[in-house]
Amino acid sequence: MKEKTKALPENYWKTIVFTFCVGWVVIWIYRSMLSPVYTEIQGTIGAQSNAAMGLIASCYFFGYTALQIPSGFLVDRFGQKRVLIPGFLVFAAGAASVGFAQNLTMLYLGSVLAGVGCGTYYGAAFSLTAEHVKPEKKGIGTAIVNSGSAVGMILGMTGSSFLVKTLRLPWQVMAGVSTTLIILLVIWFAVAIKDNMHEKRNNKRAEVKKSADQTAAPGKKSMFSLGMVSCYILYFTTCYAYYLIVTWLPKFLEDERGITGGLIGLIVSMISVTAVPGALYFARLSDKKRNKKALIIIGLELAAFALVALSMLMPNAAMLSAILLLYGFLGKMAVDPVLISYVSDKADPRNTATTLGVFNFFGMSSSIVAPALTGFIIDKTGSGELGFYIGAALLLCGTALFFCFNARNLAVKKAQATCV
Repeated sequence: MKEKTKALPENYWKTIVFTFCVGWVVIWIYRSMLSPVYTEIQGTIGAQSNAAMGLIASCYFFGYTALQIPSGFLVDRFGQKRVLIPGFLVFAAGAASVGFAQNLTMLYLGSVLAGVGCGTYYGAAFSLTAEHVKPEKKGIGTAIVNSGSAVGMILGMTGSSFLVKTLRLPWQVMAGVSTTLIILLVIWFAVAIKDNMHEKRNNKRAEVKKSADQTAAPGKKSMFSLGMVSCYILYFTTCYAYYLIVTWLPKFLEDERGITGGLIGLIVSMISVTAVPGALYFARLSDKKRNKKALIIIGLELAAFALVALSMLMPNAAMLSAILLLYGFLGKMAVDPVLISYVSDKADPRNTATTLGVFNFFGMSSSIVAPALTGFIIDKTGSGELGFYIGAALLLCGTALFFCFNARNLAVKKAQATCV
């Protein structure tokens, strides 16, 4: 295992960080490219209801979420490279299928296929990051990787709007661009990622020699310990609030706050922009104070809770915009790298990808629940305010649970160590 580590270039971790940052850019270009051109899509497949068009994204996230745990298991068993490359070829096939779709059913099937292929990414990306990025740089490395999401969202939305609505090109052009980028990324995976199967086989042999009752590495938590489960639940509530905002914020701003269409687009984009410096800052802070990651997570989650709840009380568009931009700085994108780093630190290195897959499965499940539940609430009450309050309440509950099984235990251990 040591020989394998020495064989890698000294700056290999930088290649890993760059590779998976670009990967998120490509993924989010695909994720965000269709919503701005739903009208043009209906010119091809015929007029559809809003629910039917929204189901296109739900199909993608269903496939993506379903693959989180299986793909994590496959990565731990066969290695990241051997799972990523075929997975992203499936992703490319799904994106191409969307471009060739002539009816709604083909769009749904293509979206599911794209989600299944893309579902191989998360466990592979962050298990490689956990393996190769130095502990003192793990937070900032994860933040740089995650920043690709914000960049990709901006490029996907603005690129799709510009090419289709301004240049009047067919909407299928964006599907072609996305497919091409995915294929180029597959080629880069093949060149840049080093196969780690030799290392994994050595680890398997070493495990056989261990005693039967030694089921976890020293200092590591079981995948389903109360502490780890509380991390999964916290991530579900974090993502719930985020996908609630991403899905329903534009309509809420227009219908209930009277904000004009152009300003709506600016605010939504700026949330992604302010997320990047927030993620980098708090990731760097968590690297400097590695023994206080849990407290940093709790502070960010409490700030997000307050901002989501306060957003419903703002009397005018300017104050609401300020709250939402602040959420971009302190919200999901800021806490993501710290929380991912925290979970990977606690995970057994023999099943890091599986642990991260379970973690992301919980988070991405919210992308299915939050939009549908909030839409139901709006239909019943005529307002989105209750939906936002529910998102804030869930954040508070998730944070309290995390505190009980992580930060509180950490404080107890410190007190015991001081007494000794």
